[in-house]
Amino acid sequence: MKDHTPENALQAAERDLIALGIAVAAVIMLIGTGGSVLPQTLDALLGHGRRPDVLLVNALLLNIALIIFGWRRYRELTREIAERRRAEARARELAATDPLTACLNRRAMLEATEELRARAAVRSEAVAYCMLDLDNFKHINDMHGHSAGDAVLVMLCDRIRALLPAEARLARLGGDEFAFVMAYPAGQTERIDDIAIRLFESMAQPFRLPELTVELTMSIGLATDHDADGTIGLVVDAATLMHRADMALYHAKKQGRNRYFWFEGSMENELRFRNQIEAGIRRGLANHEFIPFYEQQVDLQTGALVGFEMLARWRSPQLGLISPDIFVPIAEEIGLINELSESLMEQAFADAREWDDSITLSINISPLQLRDPWFAQRLLKKLVAANFPPQRLEIEITESCLHENVGLVRSMIVSLRNQGVKIALDDFGTGYSSLGYLKHGHFDKIKIDQSFVRGCTENGDINPAIIAAIVALAKALGMETVAEGVEAMDELELVRDRGADLVQGYIFSRPITQDQVLAQFREGSGMFRPSGPPRHRSERITIFRKVGLIHEDHYYDVILRNLSKTGARINGLAGVPVGTDVVLDLGHGQLVVSKVVNASENSQGLKFETPLISDGGGGFMTRHRISPYSLAEAGIPLAALGAGAFPLAKWREANKTIPKFTQLELSVPNH
Repeated sequence: MKDHTPENALQAAERDLIALGIAVAAVIMLIGTGGSVLPQTLDALLGHGRRPDVLLVNALLLNIALIIFGWRRYRELTREIAERRRAEARARELAATDPLTACLNRRAMLEATEELRARAAVRSEAVAYCMLDLDNFKHINDMHGHSAGDAVLVMLCDRIRALLPAEARLARLGGDEFAFVMAYPAGQTERIDDIAIRLFESMAQPFRLPELTVELTMSIGLATDHDADGTIGLVVDAATLMHRADMALYHAKKQGRNRYFWFEGSMENELRFRNQIEAGIRRGLANHEFIPFYEQQVDLQTGALVGFEMLARWRSPQLGLISPDIFVPIAEEIGLINELSESLMEQAFADAREWDDSITLSINISPLQLRDPWFAQRLLKKLVAANFPPQRLEIEITESCLHENVGLVRSMIVSLRNQGVKIALDDFGTGYSSLGYLKHGHFDKIKIDQSFVRGCTENGDINPAIIAAIVALAKALGMETVAEGVEAMDELELVRDRGADLVQGYIFSRPITQDQVLAQFREGSGMFRPSGPPRHRSERITIFRKVGLIHEDHYYDVILRNLSKTGARINGLAGVPVGTDVVLDLGHGQLVVSKVVNASENSQGLKFETPLISDGGGGFMTRHRISPYSLAEAGIPLAALGAGAFPLAKWREANKTIPKFTQLELSVPNH
């Protein structure tokens, strides 16, 4: 059976035997007839012979016409074939590239990855797949238009290309998501780390457009077809590499964005767990597994109960009782937060009708709910349906809600307050703080975030001054204040001394169910006595790990004995006075500015300038990582920065000062 593909059709057209046969036959006939007719014609013109045969003359003219026709036909045919080849090449190019950035597209990237892997395998090299995603890029399009967003994407691609080797392939996978694949010597993943760090440094430079300047961050996920030791792991294809890099990218987003991670097997389990949570949320909504818990709000002066804040909990048959920190972000991502919130509101309104009429109910509202212009009307309709007085309801919104759409949120606030609903500004001071929000926001209450309360009694902490300032501002504007997250007696005394009106936290009670609330009312528990530890103490973990300590232009080795979000205990140095400013190097670009707050002969206690955050695995990490190039420029020894070649700067021993501390011999206990 003949193959009639377009390529074969073009090749057949190039070898058009009919047109070629006509031309060849015409030439042969021209030679034959011309050899007879032309001599006779010449003799007739000279008067030596008779006129040539008319039929032969006509045949000669016909042959000439056929040759001209055949030549024109062949030339037109070859020109048409060339045009079609150019058109098909252009079509293949458009099918394989992104028209805006001239990068490969997703489909072409799979083929390019397989081709690169084949070439790398011949050279015994590994292949790394890197996936990049711009953080909150949608805001650029929303605020400045898609033309500005497109210009930023083009500039970003130019910056990425400038950092990649010639053999690397760059693709735009869609929207603001990009990927590149490149070969590297097996076992030398620091080469890829180096490029990732350079990418972050490049992103730190603003994108300057004719009418505006845009600042962005990005998250990166990395995957490789080799194990960390350079050996070939399980056989993977291009699609698997892309999937693994995507999981690493998702992990980077979840860890706070503006960072990168290599794929690890645990990420796949984490993603599988997320999918389990997502499916469980859908099933749980249908089975009414989401229930409200209530946390007391107590008057600081009298100890009287004045209200409850409703907190969502998920009582899953498979996973047990789950906190909102786990399921609320996922519910927002999959578009179920409205249904989830409204279900909890209906239960809370029914529960609160059984309380004393003086007890208020506070409900947190998601920023996604406030994007709905009909949210206020729907909420008021639910109050009417539940026969719950609006005067007993208080909704809590965060500063980020106002930042996203001030005009819409302000109109909803006015509508709700006109019906008697009270409005509280939650997590004040932790987001886009603006006095304009307070001036025009029509708030009844300000909630002091627990990040200002916990640890506020530690020496040198500036949070007490912040708490006092928030309270003074609220009183000047005629608003109440609520101190959240109070757990220790010293914290309770401090917020009382600073003038806060209400308090909530474990110092009085953990969140309780409706049955427990009603049991308290039956016991006549309208007054609460605080019960908690006398002093706040940050959670500490015992480590015994070798880390670095930087003081001026010297790098010391120390043993990290224990670590908390706010400080650490180290061993390994002598002669370090209290009050010394140092930098603790936890590795991988995690530098913590610290102060020595107590010291013994060979041990020092450090207090961090900026608290650490949870790493999601039971430990702590810095909120941001510092590029090795920035560290090198600052004069920190490159040998102290971990594996990798960072040639931007070199440490000059001649410039060192005399060490001020004594380095002791280190020994890490077995554990």
